Amino acid sequence: MPAQAIYPGTFDPPTLGHIGLVKRALDIFDHLIIVVANNPQKKTLFTASERVEMLQASLGSELETRVTIDSFDGLIVDYAKAHGATAIVRGLRGASDFDYEFQLNMINRHLNLDIQSVFLMADYQWFFIRSSVVKEAAALGADISDLVSPFVAQKLKAKCGR
Repeated sequence: MPAQAIYPGTFDPPTLGHIGLVKRALDIFDHLIIVVANNPQKKTLFTASERVEMLQASLGSELETRVTIDSFDGLIVDYAKAHGATAIVRGLRGASDFDYEFQLNMINRHLNLDIQSVFLMADYQWFFIRSSVVKEAAALGADISDLVSPFVAQKLKAKCGR
């Protein structure tokens, strides 16, 4: 049975840091399901369907046989179990990310011991990137074209009225 993992997140918007993590996760897993969080309690700039579209455009066709992109609004361990995933992939940038991710891992382990968490450190060139910072910079008119795919940069400019 091929090893399958999920990579959940808000991806609002997806950055090149997210895309780099996807490619690295595929060095470990045969198939990756990117799960876009559709949490009505979180205020996002883009809808879940827009975020799915941006991820699809950012990944390109070379990964389409090994990556599935979906959205979900329930418990991530339930999604993982329902889709046959054995692991949850998460990216870490620093100590503050670790603390938050550690807490999520603990509750996920409590809910389902069969689902493992795999933490990947961000590549050095993306260590400082957060989607929230990219959105803020784009809203203020900064050139963020080296932080996101061209399609995402276009969507951000349109959404921010720039």
